[in-house]
Amino acid sequence: MTSRVRVITTGGTIASRPDPGGTVSVAVPGRDLVGAAGPGVTVEVEELMLTHSFNLTLTDLLRIAERATDPSLDGVVVTHGTDTMEETAYFLDLVLGPDRTVVLTGAQRHAATPDGDGPRNLSDAIRVAALGHGLGAVITMAQAIHAARHATKTHTLALDAFASPGHGPIGHVYGERVHLAARPVRPAGFDLSELAALDARVDVVPVYLGADGVQIAACRAAGARGLVVEALGTGNPTPGVLEEIRACLDHGMIVLVTSRCRQGPALPVYGAGGGAGLAEAGAVFAGSLTAPKARLLLMAALAAEPSTRQALSRVRPHLAF
Repeated sequence: MTSRVRVITTGGTIASRPDPGGTVSVAVPGRDLVGAAGPGVTVEVEELMLTHSFNLTLTDLLRIAERATDPSLDGVVVTHGTDTMEETAYFLDLVLGPDRTVVLTGAQRHAATPDGDGPRNLSDAIRVAALGHGLGAVITMAQAIHAARHATKTHTLALDAFASPGHGPIGHVYGERVHLAARPVRPAGFDLSELAALDARVDVVPVYLGADGVQIAACRAAGARGLVVEALGTGNPTPGVLEEIRACLDHGMIVLVTSRCRQGPALPVYGAGGGAGLAEAGAVFAGSLTAPKARLLLMAALAAEPSTRQALSRVRPHLAF
Protein backbone atom coordinates (compact mmCIF):
# COMPACT_ATOMS: atom_id res chain seq x y z
CA MET A 1 0.00 0.00 0.00
CA THR A 2 1.35 3.42 -0.97
CA SER A 3 1.43 6.23 1.60
CA ARG A 4 0.63 9.76 0.45
CA VAL A 5 2.79 12.43 2.09
CA ARG A 6 2.57 16.16 1.50
CA VAL A 7 5.75 18.23 1.94
CA ILE A 8 4.80 21.80 2.79
CA THR A 9 7.75 24.14 2.36
CA THR A 10 8.04 27.45 4.18
CA GLY A 11 11.70 28.41 3.73
CA GLY A 12 14.37 28.46 6.41
CA THR A 13 18.03 27.46 6.20
CA ILE A 14 17.14 24.25 4.38
CA ALA A 15 15.97 26.48 1.48
CA SER A 16 18.70 29.12 1.75
CA ARG A 17 21.85 30.03 -0.18
CA PRO A 18 24.49 32.73 0.28
CA ASP A 19 23.74 35.97 -1.53
CA PRO A 20 26.37 38.25 -3.16
CA GLY A 21 26.75 40.16 0.10
CA GLY A 22 27.78 37.03 1.98
CA THR A 23 24.68 36.66 4.13
CA VAL A 24 22.35 33.68 3.81
CA SER A 25 18.84 34.17 2.42
CA VAL A 26 15.96 31.90 1.43
CA ALA A 27 16.13 31.17 -2.28
CA VAL A 28 15.36 27.51 -3.04
CA PRO A 29 11.84 26.70 -4.29
CA GLY A 30 10.00 23.84 -2.62
CA ARG A 31 10.04 21.66 -5.75
CA ASP A 32 13.86 21.72 -5.70
CA LEU A 33 14.12 20.49 -2.11
CA VAL A 34 12.49 17.10 -2.44
CA GLY A 35 14.36 14.26 -4.11
CA ALA A 36 13.16 10.73 -4.70
CA ALA A 37 11.04 9.28 -1.93
CA GLY A 38 11.47 5.75 -0.66
CA PRO A 39 9.47 2.83 -2.04
CA GLY A 40 5.79 2.86 -1.18
CA VAL A 41 5.61 6.62 -0.65
CA THR A 42 4.02 9.18 -2.98
CA VAL A 43 5.21 12.71 -2.22
CA GLU A 44 3.49 15.91 -3.29
CA VAL A 45 5.09 19.31 -2.71
CA GLU A 46 3.32 22.51 -1.74
CA GLU A 47 5.34 25.70 -1.47
CA LEU A 48 3.37 27.72 1.05
CA MET A 49 5.89 30.48 1.62
CA LEU A 50 9.60 31.20 1.28
CA THR A 51 10.89 33.00 4.35
CA HIS A 52 13.08 32.73 7.40
CA SER A 53 11.25 31.48 10.47
CA PHE A 54 12.22 34.58 12.45
CA ASN A 55 9.95 36.53 10.08
CA LEU A 56 6.85 34.35 10.59
CA THR A 57 3.69 35.89 12.00
CA LEU A 58 0.75 34.41 13.87
CA THR A 59 -1.23 34.65 10.64
CA ASP A 60 1.46 32.57 8.93
CA LEU A 61 1.20 30.04 11.75
CA LEU A 62 -2.52 29.63 11.10
CA ARG A 63 -1.88 29.25 7.36
CA ILE A 64 0.60 26.45 8.02
CA ALA A 65 -1.85 24.76 10.39
CA GLU A 66 -4.68 24.95 7.85
CA ARG A 67 -2.63 23.17 5.20
CA ALA A 68 -0.98 20.68 7.57
CA THR A 69 -4.26 19.40 9.00
CA ASP A 70 -5.67 18.14 5.68
CA PRO A 71 -7.37 14.84 6.67
CA SER A 72 -6.96 13.31 3.19
CA LEU A 73 -3.23 12.80 3.69
CA ASP A 74 -1.42 9.89 5.34
CA GLY A 75 1.27 12.21 6.66
CA VAL A 76 2.62 15.74 6.36
CA VAL A 77 6.13 17.16 6.45
CA VAL A 78 6.72 20.87 7.03
CA THR A 79 10.13 22.27 6.14
CA HIS A 80 10.80 25.21 8.42
CA GLY A 81 13.51 27.45 9.78
CA THR A 82 14.91 26.19 13.07
CA ASP A 83 14.60 29.46 15.03
CA THR A 84 10.87 29.10 15.69
CA MET A 85 10.34 25.49 14.61
CA GLU A 86 9.53 24.35 18.14
CA GLU A 87 6.74 26.92 18.42
CA THR A 88 5.13 25.93 15.12
CA ALA A 89 5.46 22.26 16.06
CA TYR A 90 3.78 22.80 19.42
CA PHE A 91 0.92 24.80 17.92
CA LEU A 92 0.32 22.10 15.31
CA ASP A 93 0.34 19.51 18.08
CA LEU A 94 -2.45 21.44 19.81
CA VAL A 95 -4.72 21.33 16.73
CA LEU A 96 -3.99 17.87 15.32
CA GLY A 97 -6.40 15.01 15.87
CA PRO A 98 -5.27 11.90 17.76
CA ASP A 99 -4.63 9.89 14.59
CA ARG A 100 -2.58 12.52 12.72
CA THR A 101 1.17 12.97 12.25
CA VAL A 102 3.00 16.08 11.08
CA VAL A 103 6.80 16.07 10.95
CA LEU A 104 8.77 19.31 11.00
CA THR A 105 12.31 19.40 9.73
CA GLY A 106 14.92 21.84 8.50
CA ALA A 107 18.66 22.30 8.35
CA GLN A 108 21.52 23.89 10.19
CA ARG A 109 23.65 24.20 7.05
CA HIS A 110 22.36 26.07 4.01
CA ALA A 111 21.57 24.36 0.73
CA ALA A 112 24.84 25.33 -0.96
CA THR A 113 26.99 23.60 1.68
CA PRO A 114 28.61 20.47 0.18
CA ASP A 115 27.93 18.45 3.35
CA GLY A 116 24.57 20.04 4.11
CA ASP A 117 22.20 18.25 6.46
CA GLY A 118 18.97 19.30 4.77
CA PRO A 119 18.54 16.43 2.27
CA ARG A 120 19.06 13.74 4.91
CA ASN A 121 16.77 15.46 7.40
CA LEU A 122 14.02 15.78 4.81
CA SER A 123 14.37 12.17 3.70
CA ASP A 124 14.13 11.03 7.33
CA ALA A 125 11.10 13.24 7.94
CA ILE A 126 9.25 11.76 4.96
CA ARG A 127 9.88 8.27 6.32
CA VAL A 128 8.48 9.23 9.73
CA ALA A 129 5.45 10.94 8.19
CA ALA A 130 4.69 7.93 5.98
CA LEU A 131 4.41 5.70 9.04
CA GLY A 132 1.50 7.70 10.47
CA HIS A 133 1.03 6.20 13.96
CA GLY A 134 -0.78 9.29 15.28
CA LEU A 135 2.31 10.95 16.73
CA GLY A 136 0.88 14.45 16.55
CA ALA A 137 3.55 16.98 15.65
CA VAL A 138 7.18 15.92 15.97
CA ILE A 139 10.54 17.37 14.98
CA THR A 140 12.94 15.12 13.09
CA MET A 141 16.52 16.33 12.70
CA ALA A 142 19.93 14.67 12.97
CA GLN A 143 18.23 11.24 12.97
CA ALA A 144 16.32 11.98 16.21
CA ILE A 145 12.54 12.28 16.58
CA HIS A 146 11.35 14.70 19.26
CA ALA A 147 7.80 15.18 20.56
CA ALA A 148 6.59 18.74 19.97
CA ARG A 149 5.85 19.40 23.65
CA HIS A 150 9.42 18.79 24.77
CA ALA A 151 11.51 19.69 21.70
CA THR A 152 13.63 22.81 21.90
CA LYS A 153 16.59 24.23 20.02
CA THR A 154 19.59 23.96 22.32
CA HIS A 155 22.48 24.91 20.01
CA THR A 156 22.79 27.71 17.49
CA LEU A 157 24.95 25.85 14.95
CA ALA A 158 25.35 22.13 15.75
CA LEU A 159 23.63 19.64 13.46
CA ASP A 160 21.94 17.99 16.44
CA ALA A 161 20.57 21.34 17.54
CA PHE A 162 17.32 19.98 18.96
CA ALA A 163 16.85 18.12 22.21
CA SER A 164 14.07 17.22 24.63
CA PRO A 165 15.60 18.22 27.98
CA GLY A 166 14.58 15.91 30.79
CA HIS A 167 12.79 13.55 28.40
CA GLY A 168 14.91 12.60 25.39
CA PRO A 169 13.76 11.74 21.86
CA ILE A 170 10.86 9.39 21.22
CA GLY A 171 12.68 7.64 18.40
CA HIS A 172 15.39 7.65 15.76
CA VAL A 173 15.80 7.10 12.04
CA TYR A 174 18.52 4.60 11.14
CA GLY A 175 19.02 4.50 7.38
CA GLU A 176 15.64 3.48 5.96
CA ARG A 177 14.33 2.23 9.30
CA VAL A 178 12.30 4.28 11.76
CA HIS A 179 12.54 3.13 15.36
CA LEU A 180 9.95 4.50 17.80
CA ALA A 181 10.71 4.00 21.48
CA ALA A 182 7.75 5.92 22.89
CA ARG A 183 4.54 7.70 21.92
CA PRO A 184 3.83 11.30 22.99
CA VAL A 185 1.21 11.98 25.64
CA ARG A 186 -1.25 14.42 24.05
CA PRO A 187 -4.16 15.92 25.99
CA ALA A 188 -7.19 17.01 23.98
CA GLY A 189 -6.32 20.22 22.18
CA PHE A 190 -8.29 22.56 19.93
CA ASP A 191 -10.20 22.34 16.71
CA LEU A 192 -8.64 24.71 14.22
CA SER A 193 -12.10 26.14 13.53
CA GLU A 194 -12.08 27.53 17.10
CA LEU A 195 -9.02 29.61 16.34
CA ALA A 196 -10.05 31.96 13.58
CA ALA A 197 -7.51 34.47 14.87
CA LEU A 198 -4.83 34.43 17.54
CA ASP A 199 -5.45 38.04 18.45
CA ALA A 200 -5.37 37.94 22.25
CA ARG A 201 -2.18 39.64 23.35
CA VAL A 202 -0.03 37.36 25.53
CA ASP A 203 3.46 38.51 26.43
CA VAL A 204 6.52 36.68 27.77
CA VAL A 205 8.64 38.37 30.43
CA PRO A 206 11.92 36.95 31.77
CA VAL A 207 12.91 37.23 35.42
CA TYR A 208 16.50 38.00 36.41
CA LEU A 209 18.35 39.21 39.48
CA GLY A 210 16.97 42.60 40.49
CA ALA A 211 14.11 42.66 37.96
CA ASP A 212 11.71 45.42 39.05
CA GLY A 213 8.66 44.41 37.01
CA VAL A 214 8.65 47.44 34.71
CA GLN A 215 8.23 45.18 31.64
CA ILE A 216 5.22 43.51 33.23
CA ALA A 217 3.63 46.89 33.90
CA ALA A 218 4.23 47.81 30.24
CA CYS A 219 2.54 44.61 29.05
CA ARG A 220 -0.48 45.36 31.21
CA ALA A 221 -0.63 48.91 29.88
CA ALA A 222 -0.41 47.57 26.31
CA GLY A 223 -3.62 45.59 26.81
CA ALA A 224 -2.25 42.09 27.35
CA ARG A 225 -4.90 39.55 28.34
CA GLY A 226 -2.30 37.07 29.46
CA LEU A 227 1.27 36.94 30.66
CA VAL A 228 3.86 34.17 30.73
CA VAL A 229 6.58 34.71 33.30
CA GLU A 230 9.88 32.91 32.73
CA ALA A 231 10.75 32.80 36.41
CA LEU A 232 13.80 31.77 38.41
CA GLY A 233 14.45 28.21 39.54
CA THR A 234 11.25 26.35 40.39
CA GLY A 235 9.21 29.44 39.51
CA ASN A 236 10.35 32.25 41.76
CA PRO A 237 9.90 36.00 41.15
CA THR A 238 11.83 38.95 42.46
CA PRO A 239 9.93 41.27 44.85
CA GLY A 240 9.25 43.79 42.07
CA VAL A 241 8.00 41.08 39.71
CA LEU A 242 5.72 39.62 42.40
CA GLU A 243 4.17 43.04 43.03
CA GLU A 244 3.47 43.63 39.35
CA ILE A 245 2.08 40.13 38.81
CA ARG A 246 -0.37 40.72 41.65
CA ALA A 247 -1.48 43.88 39.85
CA CYS A 248 -1.95 41.90 36.62
CA LEU A 249 -4.07 39.29 38.37
CA ASP A 250 -6.17 42.00 40.01
CA HIS A 251 -6.61 43.43 36.52
CA GLY A 252 -8.14 40.14 35.31
CA MET A 253 -5.16 38.85 33.36
CA ILE A 254 -4.14 35.18 33.27
CA VAL A 255 -0.56 34.63 34.43
CA LEU A 256 1.31 31.40 33.66
CA VAL A 257 4.59 30.70 35.43
CA THR A 258 7.40 28.80 33.69
CA SER A 259 11.06 28.34 34.62
CA ARG A 260 14.09 29.66 32.82
CA CYS A 261 15.77 26.32 33.67
CA ARG A 262 15.74 23.88 30.76
CA GLN A 263 14.99 20.83 32.90
CA GLY A 264 12.50 20.30 35.67
CA PRO A 265 9.01 21.71 36.30
CA ALA A 266 7.92 25.09 37.59
CA LEU A 267 6.27 24.47 40.98
CA PRO A 268 5.28 26.80 43.87
CA VAL A 269 7.84 25.48 46.36
CA TYR A 270 9.26 28.56 48.10
CA GLY A 271 7.55 31.03 50.41
CA ALA A 272 8.93 34.36 51.66
CA GLY A 273 8.32 36.05 48.31
CA GLY A 274 8.99 32.95 46.21
CA GLY A 275 6.78 30.97 43.87
CA ALA A 276 4.26 30.16 46.60
CA GLY A 277 3.40 33.86 46.68
CA LEU A 278 2.60 33.76 42.96
CA ALA A 279 0.32 30.74 43.45
CA GLU A 280 -1.45 32.40 46.37
CA ALA A 281 -2.09 35.46 44.21
CA GLY A 282 -3.68 33.28 41.50
CA ALA A 283 -0.88 32.62 39.01
CA VAL A 284 -0.93 29.18 37.37
CA PHE A 285 2.25 27.10 37.21
CA ALA A 286 3.00 25.61 33.80
CA GLY A 287 4.96 22.53 34.85
CA SER A 288 7.65 21.65 32.30
CA LEU A 289 6.19 23.75 29.48
CA THR A 290 8.57 26.40 28.14
CA ALA A 291 7.57 30.04 27.98
CA PRO A 292 7.14 30.31 24.16
CA LYS A 293 4.91 27.23 24.14
CA ALA A 294 2.93 28.35 27.19
CA ARG A 295 2.25 31.60 25.33
CA LEU A 296 0.80 29.77 22.31
CA LEU A 297 -1.29 27.51 24.52
CA LEU A 298 -2.76 30.50 26.35
CA MET A 299 -3.39 32.39 23.10
CA ALA A 300 -5.26 29.40 21.70
CA ALA A 301 -7.35 29.05 24.86
CA LEU A 302 -8.24 32.75 24.83
CA ALA A 303 -9.20 32.51 21.16
CA ALA A 304 -11.43 29.50 21.79
CA GLU A 305 -13.16 30.57 25.00
CA PRO A 306 -15.04 33.75 25.92
CA SER A 307 -14.09 33.93 29.59
CA THR A 308 -10.96 33.71 31.69
CA ARG A 309 -12.35 30.78 33.66
CA GLN A 310 -13.18 28.78 30.54
CA ALA A 311 -9.82 29.58 28.97
CA LEU A 312 -8.02 28.29 32.05
CA SER A 313 -10.06 25.10 31.93
CA ARG A 314 -8.64 24.46 28.45
CA VAL A 315 -5.11 25.28 29.54
CA ARG A 316 -4.82 23.18 32.71
CA PRO A 317 -4.81 19.66 31.16
CA HIS A 318 -1.69 20.64 29.22
CA LEU A 319 0.22 21.64 32.36
CA ALA A 320 -0.18 18.39 34.28
CA PHE A 321 2.69 16.41 32.77
